[in-house]
Amino acid sequence: MSLNRRDLLKLGGLSVLGAAGLAVPLGGGASTKSISTLAGTKFPKRYATAFQRPSVLTPYQADYTTPWDARTGGPAYYDVVAKKGSAQIIPGLTTPVYAYNGEVPGPVISVKKGTETFVRMRNHLPKAGPWGGAYDISTHLHGSESLPEFDGYAADTTAVGFMKQYRYPNTQAARTLWYHDHGQHWTAQNAYSGLAAQYHLHDDVERALLPQGEFDVPLTVTDAIFSSTGSLQYQDNSHSGLWGDVILANGKPWPVMKVKRRTYRFRILDASIARSYRWKLSNGMPLQVVATDGGLMPKGVAVSSFRHGGAERYEVVIDFSKVAAGTRVELLNLSNDNNVDYDYTGKVMAFDVTDERVDTSDPTWNRNYDGYTLASSEVMNLTRTGKEKVVRLRVERTGGQWAINDKTWVDVVNSGYTQTVATPRLGETQVWEIENSSGGWFHPVHIHLIDFKIIGRTGGSGKVLPQEAGPKDVVYVGEGETVRLLCKFQTPSDRVGRYMVHCHNLQHEDHDMMQQFEVLPKTGTTDRVTDPHHPINAAKPVPDPSYKA
Repeated sequence: MSLNRRDLLKLGGLSVLGAAGLAVPLGGGASTKSISTLAGTKFPKRYATAFQRPSVLTPYQADYTTPWDARTGGPAYYDVVAKKGSAQIIPGLTTPVYAYNGEVPGPVISVKKGTETFVRMRNHLPKAGPWGGAYDISTHLHGSESLPEFDGYAADTTAVGFMKQYRYPNTQAARTLWYHDHGQHWTAQNAYSGLAAQYHLHDDVERALLPQGEFDVPLTVTDAIFSSTGSLQYQDNSHSGLWGDVILANGKPWPVMKVKRRTYRFRILDASIARSYRWKLSNGMPLQVVATDGGLMPKGVAVSSFRHGGAERYEVVIDFSKVAAGTRVELLNLSNDNNVDYDYTGKVMAFDVTDERVDTSDPTWNRNYDGYTLASSEVMNLTRTGKEKVVRLRVERTGGQWAINDKTWVDVVNSGYTQTVATPRLGETQVWEIENSSGGWFHPVHIHLIDFKIIGRTGGSGKVLPQEAGPKDVVYVGEGETVRLLCKFQTPSDRVGRYMVHCHNLQHEDHDMMQQFEVLPKTGTTDRVTDPHHPINAAKPVPDPSYKA
C-alpha cells in the first residue's frame, strides 16, 4: 500500500504533524514525502556528518569517587544522571534531549562476565516531559537476568529528585544488552526523548572469536521527527506508533564512517519506538550475523538482508577486506510491512573504505563467519519433548487498547499487581505460543528475565528466519504470524517473582499491551505481600542529596 501525504491526512483525520498517524491498520505499510516541519535548507543532508561512537562510562569503587581497578576486582559502580541536555543533530539548530548524562545515545557500560555492577540512577529530569508525560523513570537493563526489584518493573518508578541503585549480576554469556526507561505509561515518550543506551557484557569466548576494540562498534538506530526549531516532535497516532522521516545512527542523521579494509563487528540495536528495519548493503555484500539478543549463535550465518524489530539486537560482521580503498558502501533500509516510510528512510549510514594499514596478525581481520562455529548455549540446545506446558498469548487490539489475551496492564494494576499470564516454576521448560491477531500490525514481543529459542512460525514469513537461530529475548511477530518459543526458566535460585512480557512497540506497551508472569520456586509459592523480591517494595528509591530543583 502506498499513500501520498493527502491520502494520509484523509485517513488519519490529523494535523500535518499527525500526517503519518493512522488509527487504521497499516497493512502493507505506507509512504509519503516527509513529516518534519524543518525548512528545506535545514533538513539534514545524507552522508554529510561524521559517524560518532557513544561515550563509555567509567567504573568506580563503592564510594563513587575512587576509580575501579580490574586487578583487585570486586563490584564496579556506575553513576548515571537522567537529565536535560542539548544535542547537535540538525545543522545550525540545537535539539533539547532528556537523556542519561544528557547524551544521545546514552553512555555505554562495558563489563566482563562475573563482574557485579551497581548502577546509581539519579533522576534530575524536569517534573514533566516536553509532551506532557511524567518523568518518573524506571530503568530496565534489557537482556539481564536481574532480580525483580532491579528489573525496571513498570510501576517501580523513581521520581524527580530521587535515585535508585540497581544491582546487576552479569553472570550470563557475553551479549549486547541495553538500558532504557520503562516507566509505566510513559516509556515511549521517555525513550524517544533520549533515555536509551547500550550495555556490553564480554567474556573470553566472545573476545577470542569476534573483532574487538576499534572494530567492535555500537550502532544504535532510531528515527525522529523535528520541528522548525530543531526540537523533537512527538505523535501518538491513536497509540499506533511514531515513524520519523530522519534516520539517526548513534544520534547523527545519515552519518559516514571511515573503515579499514578488514572486518568490523556492529552491535545493531533498533531503539526506534515503533519502526522496524530491513538491512541491506548497497554493494550486495553479505551481512554476517554472529550474535542475537542473548549472545553468540551456534554458527554464524550470512544473509543478503534481514528484518529487525524494535529492541532486537543483532551483532553483524561486515567484511571490508576485499573492498577497494576509496569505495563507499551504504547501509540501506528496505523496510517491512506496517511501517510508514518517507523519502530518505531507505538510507541509514555509509562506510568510506580507506587504505589505512591493517594488522593482519589479528585472526579476525578477514575471518569468514558464514557457517563458522561460535558457541554452544543451554537455550539453543533445548529440544521440545512434547511434555512442556503450552502458554498461549494473543496480541491484539481491542476496545481501542492494545491487549494480551484481552487483558491490559491497567488490569494488572487494578489487580494489585497480582494478575499473571503464566506461572512457570524455577527450572521448568515451557512452550510459549504468541499469536498476532491484531491485523495490520507487527509486534516485537519481549519476555523479561530469560533467553528463549524460536522453534516455529506459521503465517507471514512462515519459518524461523536465519538470523533468529540464536538465543533471543525479543521475537518479531509479524502480521498474521504465530510464533512458538521454547522457554526454560533456569535462572539463579533467587530469580523468583514477577516479571513483564510486552510489545516493544513502545506506544503499544504504554496503551496497554503488557502483562506479567511469575516465576515460582521449585516447590510452594511466594507470599506476594512479604515477597523479599517484591518488584516495587523491595528496593525503594531514596532522595538524591545532589538534586537541585
